[in-house]
Amino acid sequence: MATGYSSFNRSSTSADLPTGVRGLRAGVLAIPNATPWVATPRYPKRMLRLEILRNVNDAEFAAVHELLVAAERADGHRALSDHLWLDLRQGGREGFAAVVGTESGHDHPVAYSQVSRGNDSWSIDVVVHPHHRYDMAAIGPEMMSATLDIVRQEGGGHVHWWVFEPTSIHFDLAERMGLQPGRELMQMRRSLPLPETITASAGSFHTRSFVPGADEDAWLRVNNAAFASHAEQGGWNADTLKSRMMEPWFNPEGFRIHDVDGAMAGFCWTKMHDSGTHLMGEIYVIAVDPAFTGHGFGSLLTIAGLESLAAHGATEAMLYVDCNNTAAVAIYEKLGFTPRYRERAFVGDIHEKTKAS
Repeated sequence: MATGYSSFNRSSTSADLPTGVRGLRAGVLAIPNATPWVATPRYPKRMLRLEILRNVNDAEFAAVHELLVAAERADGHRALSDHLWLDLRQGGREGFAAVVGTESGHDHPVAYSQVSRGNDSWSIDVVVHPHHRYDMAAIGPEMMSATLDIVRQEGGGHVHWWVFEPTSIHFDLAERMGLQPGRELMQMRRSLPLPETITASAGSFHTRSFVPGADEDAWLRVNNAAFASHAEQGGWNADTLKSRMMEPWFNPEGFRIHDVDGAMAGFCWTKMHDSGTHLMGEIYVIAVDPAFTGHGFGSLLTIAGLESLAAHGATEAMLYVDCNNTAAVAIYEKLGFTPRYRERAFVGDIHEKTKAS
């Protein structure tokens, strides 16, 4: 059982700019009695040039990164999920592709979208530069269409498009693209350190630090079994894990492992964020081997992870959990977590592109 995970790594939240096609403010371009995506741009429509990238060179990365930074500043949270960001920065897993949208007269990309293949599905994201969001009625559908066409060319499959606090605009675009509302993800937070009443409940439950060079194979087995049907966290291989271990935030002491009779039974992988005002700890991924469900390990691993975060100076903790994972939500609520915000996945099956189509 996968008790929780953090695939999206938002640095902060913004109720002012709910986004999915990043930064589209609720009500922008709206016309009474019309769907949001038939609104008229405030300026004459320009031709959007789309470039498909399978590999991103340094210059292209710099241009895209500038767009992502601008979007994050405008929206108050990271523009790409943790998985998509690492695929972009480190070259991407098999199936990676990016769409860069440019317009004449501008020396920077006006929009960016990315698709990455997961275990049994595809993850996509779309980001529009804050200076060009007046023309979202044209840019949004064009970028989404190009991105989904990549999936068709790669054989099709199940698609997840994650949206931060979606509005009716996102629901409308998703419907036009053949996607339906799917999973809902919730960020939850609580203060640290934990009260003694919680830490005492862990009793003699023992965890150890992850050992690089020794634990990779066992961890991949547990992770992929626990997240077998998960779009982003499932289907990891040694390279996927290595890419995370190369990140500056990686600390094996914050990667807590629980063994049963010498076999890895579960883990709680944490990471630290410096918000500038305080240290925020995150339960990055937490899971129990399906063979060991029913023993209460999920709650105990969470406590172990939170204690590790507090020991490293975190004064607040966050995690992400599927809203329909009622067992995990109940665990976290019992441990003092409260909801902060939600994200919605729009999902659908995209058919393979044939010569006839």
